[in-house]
Amino acid sequence: MEIKIVNKSNNNLPAYSTEMSAGMDVRAYLNEPILIKPLERKLIPTGLYIEIPKGFEVQIRPRSGLALNKGITVLNTPGTIDSDYRGEIGVILVNISKEDFIVENGERICQMIVATHETVEWNLVEKLSETERGAGGFGHTGKK
Repeated sequence: MEIKIVNKSNNNLPAYSTEMSAGMDVRAYLNEPILIKPLERKLIPTGLYIEIPKGFEVQIRPRSGLALNKGITVLNTPGTIDSDYRGEIGVILVNISKEDFIVENGERICQMIVATHETVEWNLVEKLSETERGAGGFGHTGKK
């Protein structure tokens, strides 16, 4: 699949780290480092603008290494970029650690995944079909 992209940063385009990676690493585009204090969130620019085909979305997800090693994650994960959005991709990072974190220009801050999606039409009915689970919700399937 080919997607149009404008890169206003000097950083590499989003890229897969390995041949079988699902997500592409995305880098911060900063004039100066950004400090994220514990329990603080910041919108991090990327300098990237994309034109996603209709029927697709881009999902923004955390990087596991940043999450495990530094306590840095994407706040609204997965973040969705719709196919009609043409603005700069920004990533909301949150620091859930007890230490300050500094985001540097060019640092890999998240993963980007291109995915298909469906557009639904609601069929208003009076009753839904029965299942074994029924209305059982959180914790309904039992304990280990």
